[in-house]
Amino acid sequence: MYSHLNGKHIILGITGGIAAYKSAILTRLLIKAGAEVQIVMTPSAREFITPVTLSALTGKPVISEFFTANTGQWHSHVDLGLWADAMVIAPATACTIGKMANGVADNMLVTTYLSSKSQVFVAPAMDLDMMAHPSTTANLAKLRSYGNIIIEPAEGELASHLVGKGRMEEPENIVAELDSYFGKIASRGSLVGKKVMITAGPTREKIDPVRYISNYSTGKMGFAIADELATRGADVTVISGPVEVTPDNPSVKVIDVESGREMAEQCAKLFRTCDIAVMCAAVADYTVASPADTKIKREGNNPPEIRLVKNPDIARALGEAKRDDQLLVGFALETDNETVNALDKMARKNLDMIVLNSLRDKGAGFATDTNKVTVFMRGTDKPVSFPLKTKREVASDLVDMIAKISL
Repeated sequence: MYSHLNGKHIILGITGGIAAYKSAILTRLLIKAGAEVQIVMTPSAREFITPVTLSALTGKPVISEFFTANTGQWHSHVDLGLWADAMVIAPATACTIGKMANGVADNMLVTTYLSSKSQVFVAPAMDLDMMAHPSTTANLAKLRSYGNIIIEPAEGELASHLVGKGRMEEPENIVAELDSYFGKIASRGSLVGKKVMITAGPTREKIDPVRYISNYSTGKMGFAIADELATRGADVTVISGPVEVTPDNPSVKVIDVESGREMAEQCAKLFRTCDIAVMCAAVADYTVASPADTKIKREGNNPPEIRLVKNPDIARALGEAKRDDQLLVGFALETDNETVNALDKMARKNLDMIVLNSLRDKGAGFATDTNKVTVFMRGTDKPVSFPLKTKREVASDLVDMIAKISL
């Protein structure tokens, strides 16, 4: 069932919470899927489940201290970190999450976490009030920003207010998440040789030498997609408006522009040689007809009148020029009539795929580290909707869909 876990090395970190009993089920499922599991426990975790039980399941001694009590053997957290293909901490208590977020390496589990070179998955488990506390929320946000994947039950799966938020995800779902992750790793060469152009960030339309018209786009979504595409082997170039983010993947090339017209010019040049274009930038619809050469002064009682003219519609121009062997992806950020507007935009601009998000969804849109999207594809009546996720996770989902329809 979980074919991608066969032969994988998994560190399972167990902390001192009542949900520790689920770790035995999780261990059994991982072993059944063909994974090799090394368990690392915090001292308090032994109060909830015995190392003997877990050792019997894995066939390996459970590690809890830096030294083995009887022999004095040293357990190398560095070697463990290099051995692992993934590290899973389940259950993860508020205490351990706080230590991980702030580098408090006072036990074997957190020290191993800090030494790990592999992807880390964290399954929080605590009561509702602890989960909702600002310190826990802040620590989880830190872990996400470090690239850790937080595994929680979807809101629709929460049984009730009392046993909902903070409940550890079920072992079967944790294993499925791991299997999906390794499945994506296995397919990351699928875009090797594909040339991809991505637009990202806002544009600035000059009013005078010190003022401009712009929007709240940060470029985070576009650069997350660029990194994901490059990780899967694509040759990626980002045409970016003024942003503070940079690509994590060193192979991603960046062309910096400022105005909508500059972005249109660069897109026209690059699109001809591209296999895939992802139009993620928030390009200003209008620009100033005649920007002032000098700073506009506040004089008299009447404010100056600024006449606007339309900017080039980049996506539409590319849609008209698109060849049959090219894939064009657009974005639609809407505030009302979301589906109607997105489908209309896809048709008018000859897009193959459009990603819709709504400013009415909390945590979606500009200036956030999360997004909630619905994807429409040409030729199908069924959109694909995703729950609120980090933009890195959204990028992975979108690239999965791009890979399927571009190959």
